[in-house]
Amino acid sequence: MSNLVSATVHLYRQVFYATGRSLAKSWVAMLALIVFAVLFLGAARIVGPLGMAGGFLLGIINALLVGATLRLIEQSLSGARPLRFADVIESFGHYFWDVIGVGFVLWLPTMLLEMGMQANPYGQFLSSAFLLLVFILLNPAPEVIYQVRHNSPLDVFKTSYEFVVEHWIEWFLPFAILILPVILSPSGLQEFFSLSGLVGRGAGLNFFQMLMLPVTAIEGWLSYVGIDSGGQGIILLLLTPPVAMAILLFRGHLFAALHGSSRRQRLFSRQFDARQ
Repeated sequence: MSNLVSATVHLYRQVFYATGRSLAKSWVAMLALIVFAVLFLGAARIVGPLGMAGGFLLGIINALLVGATLRLIEQSLSGARPLRFADVIESFGHYFWDVIGVGFVLWLPTMLLEMGMQANPYGQFLSSAFLLLVFILLNPAPEVIYQVRHNSPLDVFKTSYEFVVEHWIEWFLPFAILILPVILSPSGLQEFFSLSGLVGRGAGLNFFQMLMLPVTAIEGWLSYVGIDSGGQGIILLLLTPPVAMAILLFRGHLFAALHGSSRRQRLFSRQFDARQ
């Protein structure tokens, strides 16, 4: 057990170092996140009154922004060179159909389930349980899209499921630590199910959902250290872009380190390195 803990700590240390290096070279991507957020919120305000047509338009805009974000994260992980503003322009169009395909395949059963549960007294609970399951099993879907070869959305689902089954401890432990103050708060379970429901609804491929985790985590930690809601606004504005970028980079590096390996292989590698 002590060897396993040591190997896991070593894994996180390597991923943290890699995240720091990538973050230093991706300040352009951080600025792009701010611009993307403004564009998304502006588009949502404009197309909101258009009903279903507006929803489809917003879905297209979301796929463009999420695909561009994934492309920028992919380039940041390589660390070949610092990102440039030209890379932001070039990123548009990448992974567009992947985001659209995964979102559509997931949207259809979710919609049917919610419609079918409207008359069920346990409908809200069952819908929340389904979204929590999606949140868990498809959590690494964004990383699968830009790091693993796939031919269809079903391939993304399959790879995500297999990855979570194999690496669920290493993958979710940092997430649990990140939102620990939220979970320990008086309304912790409600906050957690609300967050998992939002992220699960789109398998983490909604631009607004990408920002929900850092915002929720920052709010939780600010409240934990005694900063009330009135003083959190400016801090949230300043911290959300770098924290969001750090989380996305950390997830990317952690996925790359875990995918294609096993706990036994990492343990053996750590023991071998310790003997050197």
